[in-house]
Amino acid sequence: MQATDSKWERFRKKVHIIIYGTNTLAGKVFDLVLLGVILLSVVLVMLESVKELDNKYHDLLYYSEWIITIFFTIEYILRIVSIKKPLQYIFSFYGIIDLISILPMYLSFFVPQTKILSIVRALRLLRLFRILNLAHFTGQASNLRLALKASQSKIIVFIYFVLVISILLGALMFVIEGPESGFTSIPRSIYWCIVTLTTVGYGDIAPVTTIGQLIATFVMILGYGIIAVPTGIVSAELASKSKNYATKNPCENCGTEDHRENAKYCYKCGNNLLDD
Repeated sequence: MQATDSKWERFRKKVHIIIYGTNTLAGKVFDLVLLGVILLSVVLVMLESVKELDNKYHDLLYYSEWIITIFFTIEYILRIVSIKKPLQYIFSFYGIIDLISILPMYLSFFVPQTKILSIVRALRLLRLFRILNLAHFTGQASNLRLALKASQSKIIVFIYFVLVISILLGALMFVIEGPESGFTSIPRSIYWCIVTLTTVGYGDIAPVTTIGQLIATFVMILGYGIIAVPTGIVSAELASKSKNYATKNPCENCGTEDHRENAKYCYKCGNNLLDD
């Protein structure tokens, strides 16, 4: 029994080195192959949506997608069994994405239309930054995530304000224009207001009265200002996070932060910080 456990542990360690070891040759080869398979699977899903190609190469596309799905399924299982804390991976961002990428094909047995959802595998390409150990890019991605998180309360208040304005202006346009101009209800008028406010302008509903057109002009101008507000909020937070990130003096080799301002070498990997 002890020998069996020993073999199992050795197997887990080998699998862990291959799957998670981005600094090993086997790990880099596996990651590059994985990226290639992910890219291929996304291309196959897109090609299948082209009717001419699907009619001609349906069987090839179908079986190729299943082979890739089985590959991803085995990889997902190996990722779980090769780490000491499986739940940490299962409920992580990448773990959830990995699971979602394989579910559509299995669900297609019950609901055929769900197979097209396999396109979410494109999200797995986000592993590129981690695989290639691009510490600078992962740091910037972390800054963006923190900036969005710090901005969420301001953005929620802003969206709430925009929603209230849309309801009021939509109700006003319903009263002014009426059903004869296409504003058949308050919800439909609110829909027009949101479409106009976001500068989309489908043109399916348009005011015909002078007062309605004046209000529409005001909504259009207001829309340009509204677009700039959330962008400014996130940009300000991003600039703040980027400044804080710069003061942490991150290592470009391993991504370790919180070095002293006058530090010459990374305390984790020994990389020369002055060359970064």
